[in-house]
Amino acid sequence: MILDLGSIWVAREIEKVSIKLIKDLLMTTEVGSNWQPAAESAVLVERSRIVATLRAFLTRKGVLEVEVPILGSYSVNDLYIDSFEVLSERFEGFLQTSPESYMKRLLAAGSGDIFALGKAFRVGEIGVNHNPEFTLLEWYRVGWDEHELMAELAELVTSLRPSLGCLTMSYQDAFIQHLGIDPHNICLSNLQKHVSSRGGNKLSVESRFDCLNYLFTIGVEPRLPEGLVFLYDYPECNAAFAQLHCNREGQWVSRRFEVYLNRLELANGYFELTDPEEQHRRFVKDRQARITINKQTFGEDKSALAALHEGLPSCSGVALGVDRLIMQLLNKKSIQQVMAFSWDKR
Repeated sequence: MILDLGSIWVAREIEKVSIKLIKDLLMTTEVGSNWQPAAESAVLVERSRIVATLRAFLTRKGVLEVEVPILGSYSVNDLYIDSFEVLSERFEGFLQTSPESYMKRLLAAGSGDIFALGKAFRVGEIGVNHNPEFTLLEWYRVGWDEHELMAELAELVTSLRPSLGCLTMSYQDAFIQHLGIDPHNICLSNLQKHVSSRGGNKLSVESRFDCLNYLFTIGVEPRLPEGLVFLYDYPECNAAFAQLHCNREGQWVSRRFEVYLNRLELANGYFELTDPEEQHRRFVKDRQARITINKQTFGEDKSALAALHEGLPSCSGVALGVDRLIMQLLNKKSIQQVMAFSWDKR
């Protein structure tokens, strides 16, 4: 899942701008005048080579490729992700934002290590780093923890560009280095003061989750070094589908990681949550967050929860944005330059 997080206020503003951008693109494009592909032929040749390398890398390591539906009956209640709804006479459903739910059902059924390489869809995500339709590589390693998966991802990316430097550091160390703030220990009121001093009083009442994401976006992410950067041990409030654990300082952190290439978010990974009751609680919390800002909500994916009850094996998973990877490897300035047909070329 490729996600740029911010405060609730920021999320609202981004949503408004994104919808307007999409409408403007559609209105200003004359029929018949926009038939040419977005990417140059040479770029498409390189794209094909890179995609083939990604597939071959995992296949060579014994990871099974699987195909899962891109049109499903359920959608996610993540506050910052919106789905395309599909309505017809015979079916009502959603284009999937990632293959995660189906892949976890396969894992619970005993599939072993698996990967899926294909399309995912998210409403409103359009810009130099976003396209509503994009290519995602997601894979799961049974019996691995998040650090083992980080090492494999580093091996994969550096196989495509051996000269890349690679840095691994905790989320806490990144915050302290660039902002002088310990994200795990600072109290909410002081965190809100830091946010309001940078973004104005309208952000002074945000949650811990939103404050940290806002500060990360404006104060940490732009200062990350060139090359491949892995951040791990995120705050407890950023857990999403990751397990929690107590670190060496006695702080509860989430066992998730994010990966950046030249300061562009490339991948998200988790030491996956396997407790169905805790998963249910997090689903409820996500749904309530959407209700708070009057977003559409969805029922729980009962099949995914049933799979968790059956027993998800201990595993780690990661979702890698293929278009963003190609964009960085080919030194392109926008994601549209590495797609045969970007959103405005439909």
